[in-house]
Amino acid sequence: MGYYLVLDLEMSGTDVEWHEIIQIGAVLYNEKWEELGQFLDNVYPQNREAFSASAEKVHGLSWEDLQDAPMLHEILPELEDWIVEKVGIRKPTQAQKEGTLRSVMICGQSVITDINFLKFAYKKEKLKWTYSNTLIDLHTLSYFVFEIFKQNQMETPKGRSLGKIAEFFGFTREDSLHNALEDAVLTGKCFKKIMEYTQKLKIV
Repeated sequence: MGYYLVLDLEMSGTDVEWHEIIQIGAVLYNEKWEELGQFLDNVYPQNREAFSASAEKVHGLSWEDLQDAPMLHEILPELEDWIVEKVGIRKPTQAQKEGTLRSVMICGQSVITDINFLKFAYKKEKLKWTYSNTLIDLHTLSYFVFEIFKQNQMETPKGRSLGKIAEFFGFTREDSLHNALEDAVLTGKCFKKIMEYTQKLKIV
């Protein structure tokens, strides 16, 4: 059985070697895209110089907001433990934990950026990366799905940003700030809608 982890990260900027993860939001689904749980936590930033004002305008988190947050080396194992718990494994052995995480595909909107930050964080904290190497990117997947829509004279969104895709399917953000969990929830809803079409579309 495989699992889908719809992930969204907020960072202090865009440079993976200079900026830091400051918030992690995730929604876990089983292979039928049934939701198993939601995860959200802030992360304590250590590099004050890298905390950019432009990024703060996007996520709305100030340096002061994050001073009581747990550190990255605490959050990453906590996320792993949360995943294993949500799939129903109690008191797993290390082998069971790693086996479960290898079945977890990370999904998201332009998710390669989030994965690059996450992998860099694992390397920096000297933690073992055990997630599946398969990723699913909503931005790329939607391109192909909406091209099929066009070929069938169906309506398509005016863009492929998360907001435009979500709006096309009838979903909206609650506000203009990019809370990591809210974006993960929104992305997961879009994935579910697109996956529903894969059950209907046939190659002839």
